[in-house]
Amino acid sequence: MLDGFKKFILRGNVVDMAVGVVVGAAFGSVVTSITKGVLTPLIGAVVHLPNFSEIRFKLRGSEFLIGDVINAVIAFLLIAAAVYFFVVVPINWLLARMHKEEPAAPQTRKCPECLSEIPIQARRCSHCTQLVEVLVA
Repeated sequence: MLDGFKKFILRGNVVDMAVGVVVGAAFGSVVTSITKGVLTPLIGAVVHLPNFSEIRFKLRGSEFLIGDVINAVIAFLLIAAAVYFFVVVPINWLLARMHKEEPAAPQTRKCPECLSEIPIQARRCSHCTQLVEVLVA
């Protein structure tokens, strides 16, 4: 039982996924700190607020932290854009280059008499009943 678990853990894709999660978490914390420390104060200066995290209101004793939600949304959008442009687009480009498929062999041909489409291995045209030469594949 433990041998199977060890094989599962040491498979390449599980280890790669674990590394991706750790790097993603670290990247998320960097983007969050950039959002809170640089971008939201910059945007706050434009709209004359010292910091988004200070935007809040109280309702019946409950405090709603609207600024923290704005910070989180900005951080999410930055992370999503970075992952898309720096991971998804390059991977899709590489996969497209690696998996260039040869065009499929034609399945039909033109009848020499009536120019209608007939199967490659047909001996007679189904439209004009003309005998046609059999093509050997």
